[in-house]
Amino acid sequence: MREVAIVAFGQSDHVRDSAETSEVEMLMPVLHEVLDRTGLAARDIGFTCSGSSDYLAGRAFSFTMALDGVGAWPPISESHVEMDGAWALYEAWVKLLTGEAETALVYAYGKSSPGDVREVLTRQLDPYYVAPLWPDSVALAALQAQALIDAELTDERELARIAARSRADAEANPHAQLRGAVPAGEHLVAPLRTGDCPPIGDGAAAVVLAAGDTARRLTDRPAWIRGLDHRIEAHSLGVRDLTDSPSTRLAAERAGAFERPVDTAELHAPFTSQEVVLRRALKLDAPDSTVRINPSGGALAAHPVMAAGLIRLGEAAARIQSGASDRALAHATSGPCLQQNLVAVLEGE
Repeated sequence: MREVAIVAFGQSDHVRDSAETSEVEMLMPVLHEVLDRTGLAARDIGFTCSGSSDYLAGRAFSFTMALDGVGAWPPISESHVEMDGAWALYEAWVKLLTGEAETALVYAYGKSSPGDVREVLTRQLDPYYVAPLWPDSVALAALQAQALIDAELTDERELARIAARSRADAEANPHAQLRGAVPAGEHLVAPLRTGDCPPIGDGAAAVVLAAGDTARRLTDRPAWIRGLDHRIEAHSLGVRDLTDSPSTRLAAERAGAFERPVDTAELHAPFTSQEVVLRRALKLDAPDSTVRINPSGGALAAHPVMAAGLIRLGEAAARIQSGASDRALAHATSGPCLQQNLVAVLEGE
């Protein structure tokens, strides 16, 4: 199989409200950053793919405005997914594997501040039986957390420890939205407290992919994508075991994650309870495990919807490129209660 690597990663500073900044203005500095790191110009990119959501923007085909920041003239080879940018990266990876391009620019962005993101995300639900009840994303995550507690797979103390670790690790992340001590507080939706839930915020991210010797030319230590796969659970929450994630386990197996141990895992777990599910599915919950989980602080420190999954791949790649990791696992999710899951395995030379 053709070798493909992440050769550059950049992200914005994630903030609670970027009301004075448009999507294009938020994205432009990030695009310039990743291109500058590789020495490439926009005309050198063989394929461009983006991930965003018209529901967040509140208008149809909103992603076409972001192309102003990329530059669509002369004409470019371009695509868009109405998904997290991690799935845009998957499409670009396939494009490079087929030999149709040597380089690819992948970007994603999300502004959750203009509306009520908890209500917006109800549009992902079954339109006949669940969506009319308007259960928001936090309420559904609380159902999942309670199922884990009832099954004696976790408790509120462990969830609090995950929140504290994430905020502490975010101290070293200059782009994180939340850092430091987790505030004590009442339940937001029992058994989840504020610290168990992701912050609402705006942000953008971008990566550059390159194949074979082109990747080696563009960076001293490419983060090679050794495996990449994504799977989906049943749409109906009532037919799923919310304490498990078989789609994550299958995606990890197909990506080769279980062939050899990893030393870093960037998990897209917007809620502390979901990290518990993912650690079990990915076999990272052994008492003697030395895997660094979410050294960036993860989605509990910054969660721009539609970009948070791509950021997990970018953070894992950045650790490979810096030499802090030799073999990393990156995970992205979309939909309620870990419905859709993508797993990538990254390695250095």
